[in-house]
Amino acid sequence: MSQQFQHTHQALGRRALIAGGMGVGASALGVGALAGAAPTAAARGSDRRTLQRWAADTWRSLAAMADRRTGLVTDLIQADLTDPVTVTSPTNIGGYLWSTVVARDLGLITGGDASRRIRQTLTTLERMDHHTASGMYFNWYDPRDGSVVTAWPGSGDPVEPFVSSVDAAWLGAALLVVRNADPGNRRQAGRMFDRMRFDVFADPTFSKHYLNYGGFYETEPTRLPNPPATEARDLIGSGSPVWYTASHHYDTIVSETRITTYLGIAKQQVPASAYFQAWRTFPPDWDWPEMPPVGEWRTYLGVDVFEGAHDYLGRRTVPGWGGSMFEELMPNVFVPEQTWAPNSWGRNHPNHVAVQRDHGLSAYGYWGFSPASDPLGGYAEWGVDALGLKPDGYFSDVEHTDRTPTNPDPDYGNGVVTPHAAFLAMMHDRSGAIANLQALQRDFDCYGPGGFHDAVAVGSGDVAHRHLSLDQAMIMGALGNVLGDNLLQRAFSAGEVERFVRPVIALEEFGASA
Repeated sequence: MSQQFQHTHQALGRRALIAGGMGVGASALGVGALAGAAPTAAARGSDRRTLQRWAADTWRSLAAMADRRTGLVTDLIQADLTDPVTVTSPTNIGGYLWSTVVARDLGLITGGDASRRIRQTLTTLERMDHHTASGMYFNWYDPRDGSVVTAWPGSGDPVEPFVSSVDAAWLGAALLVVRNADPGNRRQAGRMFDRMRFDVFADPTFSKHYLNYGGFYETEPTRLPNPPATEARDLIGSGSPVWYTASHHYDTIVSETRITTYLGIAKQQVPASAYFQAWRTFPPDWDWPEMPPVGEWRTYLGVDVFEGAHDYLGRRTVPGWGGSMFEELMPNVFVPEQTWAPNSWGRNHPNHVAVQRDHGLSAYGYWGFSPASDPLGGYAEWGVDALGLKPDGYFSDVEHTDRTPTNPDPDYGNGVVTPHAAFLAMMHDRSGAIANLQALQRDFDCYGPGGFHDAVAVGSGDVAHRHLSLDQAMIMGALGNVLGDNLLQRAFSAGEVERFVRPVIALEEFGASA
């Protein structure tokens, strides 16, 4: 199934980077609190102070990851804010840009400091090698000088410069936020955003038109030990060939990659109907998925869409590929989907959060599952299997316990909770997410000068004592919306995004329960 390509591509890189930094948490493995009654005014004030402190500490980790000479943020750093790795990506760079805007608006840094940091990063970006015809950046750079990474640090294994559709989009999203929210850097950010062409990722020849490729290589990747399947095609409008990921398209709507489609529609580079081409669930006549969907067919902009959902824990929810919070909610950090599309995302976002919460509390006493570090070593894709289409799942525990029709209520093992997932969920369940994070901080050795550590195995108490810049940037983005009156959503969605994206997503009614 094609959706897995980007996760695999990123995970292999991070597994090569992550080494050591593990430890065992506190032995008092308590049970996270359930969301209770509506908080009092005093409790809301206390919550705000807690969230502001978490934001300040999270920002401290991102500031520590930013190279002083280039303004490029590294991919990861240890929890004591030492030993940054020597690679970064367009997503990481974008995350630092939008986090700087959030830090400014939450009063963590001054406007002058924010403007200086953003200008330094943009100036470095403008001089970096990139794919000129598309205006897009390659997947890995050295944050110390902005050079393209062609050999993996440590091992020396070859890296073939690759343009990832989703990484390009997260940088594009950040540039749009800066253009709209930082007057001092508006022109520079706007110039870089204007040259980005998201139509280069949309495949007009595929059976489901304008689905996005995983990305493309500038040259045929023959130097890689196990070259991926690629197909040479002329880049649209350039007359020069690139090597696209041959069998890898992003084809599920509950995915972080829908941000690529949103930007393509906003820039009028792909047709609005592209939004309806991705699967909600697989069609009901496919007999191989492990969970049969419920739903009905509807037609939008000439595209027939099966509005399917998975029925789990009493809620019909449109699944993602792996069932992770990241897939469901990262685009929602920027696009007010729940407001613009009340009959689709307005139902699905709170349902997904509630299912993750109920699953986690029932199985482990804590919740929030999304790709992150593996506390036992490396990097892994965590999720709730029942919220995913992937046959072998993203699992919520180390043991990869599978829920099956014949075993619908299994005994789960050593669950791995990822704090950034709970922060994303805070946009839809503020009190439940805060209680969950407070329980994690109380019961495990998972908090330090840079905020929450990346992941916690709540059964064994093992903690991944490190910070990934993307995960920290998602925390900053979610807190910006929760504390700052949806500040990132407002910055991103002004102008062309609201004009061209809002009418499209407003049309749809998911099969999710209201």
